[in-house]
Amino acid sequence: MKNKRDVLPQEGEARPSKCPDNSAFKQQRLPAWKPQLNIVTVLSSFFLVGTFCLTMGVILILSANSVREIQIDYSDKCSDCSKLRENSSNWNKECHCSVNFTLKEDILGDVFMYYGLQNFYQNHRRYVISRSDAQLLGRNVNIQRSYCAPFTTYSNGTPMAPCGAIANSMFNDTIDLFYNRNSSVIQVPLLKTGNSWWTDKNVKFRNPESYNLSSAFAGTARPPYWQKPVYLLDEEDERNNGYINDDFIIWMRVSAFSTFRNLYRRVRRVRHFADGLPAGNYTFRISYNFPVARFKGRKHVILSTVVWSGGSNPFLGIAYVVSGTAAILAGFVITAIHLKLRKKKTYFQRQ
Repeated sequence: MKNKRDVLPQEGEARPSKCPDNSAFKQQRLPAWKPQLNIVTVLSSFFLVGTFCLTMGVILILSANSVREIQIDYSDKCSDCSKLRENSSNWNKECHCSVNFTLKEDILGDVFMYYGLQNFYQNHRRYVISRSDAQLLGRNVNIQRSYCAPFTTYSNGTPMAPCGAIANSMFNDTIDLFYNRNSSVIQVPLLKTGNSWWTDKNVKFRNPESYNLSSAFAGTARPPYWQKPVYLLDEEDERNNGYINDDFIIWMRVSAFSTFRNLYRRVRRVRHFADGLPAGNYTFRISYNFPVARFKGRKHVILSTVVWSGGSNPFLGIAYVVSGTAAILAGFVITAIHLKLRKKKTYFQRQ
C-alpha cells in the first residue's frame, strides 16, 4: 500500500497537468473556413437547390415516359396449363399456350423482354438466406451446415445442386416470340446471354473445376422442382450452363417487393428486326411450367425499351420533383418570416 508521501508530488516537482499540448492542432489554432450565414446565402441555397431538383425531376419523368413498353398478363390465357401444373404429379408433362397481340407502332432501338411476377414474396427472411454462396462459387462444401434446409439433400443423402429455396423456386417458363408477317411466321431471334451483371458472371458464380460439367456435378441431383439438372439448363450453349447460366444468376438476385420483373431475353437486331420490332401481329408461345395459382399470383411478359435514365420507372423523377418543391416552398416560408420580423424591428426602432 502506497503512503501519502508517495502519491503527492514532492516539493519542487511539477504537478501533472491535463492541459493539451501547446500546438496549433490541439489548441485549435489551425486555419479553418466557417461559413457566414445570412438571409441572402440561405435563401439562395434553398431556391437554387429547389430549381435544380425540379429541373432534374421533369427531365427524368419525360425520359421515363418516352420508354415504349407493352405488358401482357398470360395467367388467365394459359389457365388450362395452370390447372395442370397445380398437380405436382404432372411435373413431367409438357403444356404449351399461345398469346396473340398487336403492335400498332414500331418499337425502335434495343428491345428487352422481361418476365414479371405478382404476389410472389422473395423478401421473406428464411427465403433470402436459403442459399450457399460457397457452393455457388464452385467449392466443395458441406451444404448441411448452410442455410439451405430443407432443400439440402434427398432422403438417400444425395446433395442438391444448387441447394436452397431460392434456387428450387427458379422461374422456368420458356417464352418464344413470333412475328406474323403477311402469311409467314418468323421467329424473333432472342439473346439469352449477356443479360446478367459482369460481377455476378465473373465473381459471385463459378462452376466446379472439371474437364466437363456433367462430371463436375457428379454425385449431386437437381432441386425437386427442376425438370433438368443444372449442367443442362441451356442445351444449345455449353458455356451458359451450371451456376453461370444467365437465367439462374438473374433469378438468384432476389427482389425486395412482391411484384417485380426480371430480364429474360434481348431482341437480336438482325434481318427484319435490325431497327427493333416492326408494327404488326405477334404471338408469344409459352411452355408453361411455373405455377402461381396457389399463392394467387400473376405472370406477365413485358417488351420494353430503355433510355439513358433506365426503364419506365418515374419514381426517381417524382422524388426529385417533390424534393425541389419542398425546398422552394421552404425558401418562400423563410422569406415571409424574414420580412415579417424585419417589419417588426423597423416598427420598434421608430418607436
